[in-house]
Amino acid sequence: MLDLITDTLIDSLKILPFLFISYLIIEFIEHKSSKKIKNTLSKSGKFGPIIGGVLGIIPQCGFSVTASTLYASRVITLGTLIAVFLTTSDEAIPVLLSTPGSFGILLKIILFKLVIGIICGFIIDLVYRKKHTPKDEFKNTTEHIHTMCSNCNCKTEGILKPTLKHTFNVFIFIIIFNFLLNLIIFLIGEENLSKVLMSGSIFQPLITSLIGMIPNCASSVVLTELFLAGKISFASIISGLSCGSGLGIAILFKENKNIKENIRILILIYFIAVFFGFLLEIFNIV
Repeated sequence: MLDLITDTLIDSLKILPFLFISYLIIEFIEHKSSKKIKNTLSKSGKFGPIIGGVLGIIPQCGFSVTASTLYASRVITLGTLIAVFLTTSDEAIPVLLSTPGSFGILLKIILFKLVIGIICGFIIDLVYRKKHTPKDEFKNTTEHIHTMCSNCNCKTEGILKPTLKHTFNVFIFIIIFNFLLNLIIFLIGEENLSKVLMSGSIFQPLITSLIGMIPNCASSVVLTELFLAGKISFASIISGLSCGSGLGIAILFKENKNIKENIRILILIYFIAVFFGFLLEIFNIV
């Protein structure tokens, strides 16, 4: 047991400096450009799925939260909202950036999710031509996207304090998850864990997409760590992260009073994620 704890701490500490640097860069970008991005998203019009998809790439769930509030007031289209949700990877990007040798796979994940998000966004806008059209002016929200996502007051705290908060929170979660994963493997064996996660099965995206639906930043960390540990496939992490919009879904249910519509959006995202996961599994794309 002592070896297990020691190995977990050593493996986790290796990524700590990279995790801090990743979040420092992310906080700087978010701090400097969050208002501009919100304005750009609100004025995206028919090009919404492209702009939303590109903005969704930016790490953390802040922009999926923003997209939810803008869609609730019908500032952006459904296709734009879906594009943001599908391209959002939440905490997966900083975790992968902090893992040596994972930059190539990170670019591949971002590219695949971006293509999926933009294509599906345009198709949805083409099919879903309801009477809901974006307003000329969007309703300003009093909550800053960073506050809604992580209760950080970035305007008064600058970027260092939120960076330290994010780094600490995610680092502690990584330690806990790595320990639990190592403990499970120790207790039940790697083969049994693989069976639970349906490793090697074309149906694994069904499981990872469900994990991704959990409205919490932790789900993307779980999926990334499972992928890095070799427990889930490339197709499965694409499916899981496509569903993983952080608190975006939770804010959609809070801001958009049409519960039936929210449920349909949830089902649609899950269906898209699983479909493309199956597709990638069938063609064995890695």
